[in-house]
Amino acid sequence: DTIERLENILAVSSFINSNINAAISVLECAPYNNGVLKRLLNKNIRYTFKEDHDPILYRTKFLNHMTKSVETPFVAVWDTDVIAPVGQIVQAVELLKNGEADFVYPYEKQFLDTSPIMRKMFLEERKIEVLEQNVKKMKEMYSPNPVGGAFLANRQAYIASGLENENFYGWGLEDGERYYRWINKGYKIKRVAGPLFHLSHGRGINSIFQNPDQQIIKRKEVIGVRRNKSKDFPQMSDDLKEGEN
Repeated sequence: DTIERLENILAVSSFINSNINAAISVLECAPYNNGVLKRLLNKNIRYTFKEDHDPILYRTKFLNHMTKSVETPFVAVWDTDVIAPVGQIVQAVELLKNGEADFVYPYEKQFLDTSPIMRKMFLEERKIEVLEQNVKKMKEMYSPNPVGGAFLANRQAYIASGLENENFYGWGLEDGERYYRWINKGYKIKRVAGPLFHLSHGRGINSIFQNPDQQIIKRKEVIGVRRNKSKDFPQMSDDLKEGEN
């Protein structure tokens, strides 16, 4: 939704593609396909376009579609703007492969906003060491127990857990609901020591609460699951096949 975020997704996908042996899928949702993102992404990244005239990104619904569309035993749900050291990602995968976890956060307590200056330095040098060496200059996000940004999952466990809660429309709070739902259902959750970096960007309509009513609905969902009222909820019909290319 901004040039900054376009730069971020290109940098993040390039970093993962260059350092991790994984299939990467990117879904773009917009009123029309201008072809820019598809041309700029690495050619071995799976790109899908969905015509969508809603200015609010229905993130939970689209993530569910993407998870169902792949057949790998493990999946990583990765925000456009976040990056983690390679060793942490590898360790997270090993925890899943060894059956030690159903879900793994590839970071521990530090979810750090890089700041525009450090973001610029990383984009110029494309070395994560630039970020690792400057953590004290960054601001913590969602402390003391951040649960957003990125996680890796046993795909079958993720599906059995209910995937994303589609009662969450637009930005905000779905990460917390998901985390407490996993706890309530008894899944094995692990964290990997080290930070997760958030490449700074401006906050548009898909990075803030859209309206007070949506905020109330989301808070009720989180409060309910924290009170151990985790429930199964219907997922909406999968209508994404039309218009994909």
